[in-house]
Amino acid sequence: MNTPALDDKIRQTEALLASLLETVDPLGVRVAWTGGKDSTVVLFIWKALMDHHGLGSVRAINLDTGCKFPEVIAFRDRLAEQWGVDLHVARPNLHLRGYPLAEDVISCCRDLKVEPLKQAVRDTATSHLLTGIRRDEHPDRADRQAMEDRDSPVHVMVNPILDWTETDIWAFHARFDLPHCELYDQGYRSLGCQPCTKKPGTGGDERSGRDQAKERSLKTLTSLGYF
Repeated sequence: MNTPALDDKIRQTEALLASLLETVDPLGVRVAWTGGKDSTVVLFIWKALMDHHGLGSVRAINLDTGCKFPEVIAFRDRLAEQWGVDLHVARPNLHLRGYPLAEDVISCCRDLKVEPLKQAVRDTATSHLLTGIRRDEHPDRADRQAMEDRDSPVHVMVNPILDWTETDIWAFHARFDLPHCELYDQGYRSLGCQPCTKKPGTGGDERSGRDQAKERSLKTLTSLGYF
């Protein structure tokens, strides 16, 4: 079976998000924007729809664990200002000094990512959270659905680019001249926290630079509330 062309994937993504815009209050929709290449595509498309309908600023949630690359944080702040993003930055409610970063990946991600994300969804009254996850980037995401009901707190996780590939993402960036974090130009392909991210080796897949213990635990993290 032929893979749908990028134009088809763009139309499918736009149709999903346009349908969402027609059925829910846009004030309750936020993009889970990491500052990475994938969620920036989602932010751009959702912003275009909001602008087209005159619905004001695009809203987003960003997880700042306290150990992100400074280049990612700088890019986030720069683009948020340029695009007029109503940005809610979620931070863990703990001190990192003395915290055992990345020693237990489940506990670390739960404390620094999952719990702050859940609190941000509550604090912003988010009913629908748009993510930039893709099926092809990890086996544990192969069966993810475009719309997923979540509880604690109750919201819908919307995954509008599930069928896109890494090549699609960069082709879209090139077509619309989207900005991206400079770390990608240095050889990084997937950006997480500094202790768990490095450049992939020659011939490695997209997420081979991520901590592999965490990669093996992705399904568990998703069950806890991560995207």
